[in-house]
Amino acid sequence: MSRKRTLLGGLVLTALFAILAVLVLPAAVAQRADDPLPSWNEGATKQQILEFVRSVTEPGAATFVPPDQRIATFDNDGTLWVEKPTYTQVYFMLERIKALAPEHPEWRTTQPFQAVLDNNLAQLEQFDEKELLQLVFASSAGMSQEQYESEMRQFFATWRHPRFDRGYTELYYQPMVELLTYLRQNGFKTFIVSGGGMDFVREVAPRIYGIPPDQVVGSTIEYECQVADTCTTLIRKPTVKLVDDSAGKPVGIQTHIGQRPLFAAGNTNGDIQMLQYTWARPRAAFALLVRHDDAAREYAYEQHPASEKALTLAQQQGWLVVSMQRDWRRTFPFEP
Repeated sequence: MSRKRTLLGGLVLTALFAILAVLVLPAAVAQRADDPLPSWNEGATKQQILEFVRSVTEPGAATFVPPDQRIATFDNDGTLWVEKPTYTQVYFMLERIKALAPEHPEWRTTQPFQAVLDNNLAQLEQFDEKELLQLVFASSAGMSQEQYESEMRQFFATWRHPRFDRGYTELYYQPMVELLTYLRQNGFKTFIVSGGGMDFVREVAPRIYGIPPDQVVGSTIEYECQVADTCTTLIRKPTVKLVDDSAGKPVGIQTHIGQRPLFAAGNTNGDIQMLQYTWARPRAAFALLVRHDDAAREYAYEQHPASEKALTLAQQQGWLVVSMQRDWRRTFPFEP
């Protein structure tokens, strides 16, 4: 008798779940279909993005922009994925610098190398991207491009964030990846314009952003053929070709893309020139600044000197400031 009651109870529960599925699931599916930015809270910020995209893609509208001019550029560190307690690429450089240190005794008293050798991440956080790029270039000079790519793949396969204990494939901002997808669905071509190393970002961009390597603009070193008259392998030289940060970002955009963006997104002072360059576009333009004000889910550093000027300019210019705390329903894909 007890077994019958158990079986009956199971059937009742199954029936209840089936009824709930009929009543609830269609609504959830409809919400996802109707909402291209489900990880964004409803409000003025989200509506401003949706309205801008509608205004430049609606045929016949005064602000309509042809698809071949719908260029969107996004900074990477702090705009698309986490950049604290220091840049992801810095972690990649740490062991390389330590391994090469015996050949460079001057690093013991030269920044930013000294901070690496002292394991001083707090000090590394104070350096700007231009200074940190010295680690990138110093640690890879003389390597073939194939060797460098192999080192990166090994790093990404094992690295975990010190606070979140997650790999890089889970450390992107879910709302921003939804925005990338939404723009592409509306005829935009999305680019990453990063102060970080171009090769480093190219290694991950297709997998987590859906952006192919040829749509990544970043800081670059110079290359040379290993054998001049039989060029089958490129060697990384210890010289900088472009620092794609601050005033270097519009230069990188022109060099690699060839036209002024319609939409640009950043998060720090290093993105100001890219946002200004976009904002100066005739007729329609959109500039977005991510504000890091959520210490519970990510980090709060909006008052950091590296961000203060950008926030002030955003308010003066009328750029959209996105509050991570207020405007995002969730930050990372691993959140409920």
